[in-house]
Amino acid sequence: MSTLELSAEKAKASVKKTENISGSEAVIKALMAEHVSTIFGYPGGAIMPIYDALYDYQNQLHHILVRHEQGAIHAAQGFARSSGNVGVVFATSGPGATNLVTGLADAMIDSTPLVCITGQVFAHLLGTDAFQETDVINITTPVTKWNYQVTDATEIPSVLAKAFYIAKSGRPGPVLIDITKNAQLQKFDFNGYTTCTHIRSYRPKPIVRKEYIQEAANIINGAEKPFVVFGQGVILGKAEKEFKEFLEKSGIPAAWTILGMSAIPTNHPLATGMLGMHGNYGPNVLTNECDVLIAVGMRFDDRVTGRLDKYAKQAKVIHLDIDPAEIDKNVKSTVPVWGDCKETLPMLTELIKKKTYPQWLQRFRNFEKDEFEVCINNELNPTSDLLTMGEVIKLLNELTKGESIIVTDVGQHQMVACRYAQFTQSKSNITSGGLGTMGFALPAAIGAKFGAPNRTVVAVIGDGGFQMTLQELGTIMQCGIDIKILILNNNFLGMVRQWQQLFNDKRYSFVDISSPDFVALAKAYNIESQRVSDRKNLKTALAEMLNHTGSYLLEVKVGKENNVFPMVPQGCSVAEIRLK
Repeated sequence: MSTLELSAEKAKASVKKTENISGSEAVIKALMAEHVSTIFGYPGGAIMPIYDALYDYQNQLHHILVRHEQGAIHAAQGFARSSGNVGVVFATSGPGATNLVTGLADAMIDSTPLVCITGQVFAHLLGTDAFQETDVINITTPVTKWNYQVTDATEIPSVLAKAFYIAKSGRPGPVLIDITKNAQLQKFDFNGYTTCTHIRSYRPKPIVRKEYIQEAANIINGAEKPFVVFGQGVILGKAEKEFKEFLEKSGIPAAWTILGMSAIPTNHPLATGMLGMHGNYGPNVLTNECDVLIAVGMRFDDRVTGRLDKYAKQAKVIHLDIDPAEIDKNVKSTVPVWGDCKETLPMLTELIKKKTYPQWLQRFRNFEKDEFEVCINNELNPTSDLLTMGEVIKLLNELTKGESIIVTDVGQHQMVACRYAQFTQSKSNITSGGLGTMGFALPAAIGAKFGAPNRTVVAVIGDGGFQMTLQELGTIMQCGIDIKILILNNNFLGMVRQWQQLFNDKRYSFVDISSPDFVALAKAYNIESQRVSDRKNLKTALAEMLNHTGSYLLEVKVGKENNVFPMVPQGCSVAEIRLK
């Protein structure tokens, strides 16, 4: 074959084969091209054509039938957080789509990459109040990174390519694509799927300014009492290695936000614990004593800062973030370092001097001793007959050796777990941070297990939050997944009760909550279960749960009126943290 003929053959081979397919099949082909492995969803009339197309691809795409659309989106969040990939959700129009809103808001504030595909009524019915028609685009605009309504099938490949690119690039977030039923049914000439790598006017990573890197390095090199606070940006940027190298060369003590936890091992020599309202004593107090505060991939939310007018006023602030909107939003920075921390941290590490701060680090350790004596010891080694949440987490640490993924709901158990859980690897602490969504943990744990099938996943849940999404036990039963469900039951909406005790003179207004027999309930779903209330049986019960093949529910009865300390009261500065 001549060179000319060979070139012609190659040219012919490079031409994409045109297929005449439906919009629904184009959706499925797009998901496969994006290497999607798992979809969480619930079918309905307006999305039925997509489900019909999915029927022929069941061997390539794993669909998990949840019991409620909120369960689908929280499961997708758990999947994204444990795997580092985009979570995918299917839901129908009207109530199916509106049931996603809480999860969208949660994913938006916690920067979780999701692509949610909702069905919609026929295009000619839009605006007529048709059956199960809801204006999902306007409803979800405030809680999505991008949303778009497709009314013509020819748009589907390019729109979904943009959706995945936007969801996972820059600061990640949720995207919702609403597809009318006519677009799902419409046939068109499909020329293949091309992934998106660029959108005009969308710059996911800001330009790194080297002069700011140099200025930041100069300030760090001249610091006497520097302090690093880091958030989930380190994990989202897959910059754990770069961050650890920066930390160990700088020798600077570091503390994490609730979502930043597990970016470095919790027992790292420079780790000083958690920041925030129920964080550790030293990191909170010494935030207001450091001379340089280096913030990496965190957004200075109110639960971390307390009163802004009293937050780190003595310090020079260096803020590294991929989202320029977060810099100077709450705390004024001395040097803004825009960019992806996977890129900016090595640049900064190269310029800083290798140092240690033994006396400054000892200040944190001294506060640790004070905290242990006043509140940690009582929580982890109680003298009363009543079990505490802290001792449960302590035993869980011993048995899992810090290697498990722990998914927490919202409330006292969440704060206790995030204070005392130990982790050896990244993507191990999954919780609802910014929105504080009760009901998050059970479906998120299901998704986390699909995202990290080789890791043990333990859902730590309060009795209140569990009852918000307990129907997802049906999902566990049907898909046969192996997760461990640990309910810490104090017969109260514990966090609200704590506030009512401390700030409302014990006026316990509607926080005493009754629960079903959780053990019997689990068994009704063919899930092994038991209840424990006696300390002598606790370790054995936890070991049974962890060693059991398949899902297992363990209910632990804990003290009704135990409080979580330390605590920064609302309206106070972080230095006014209370130990009791």
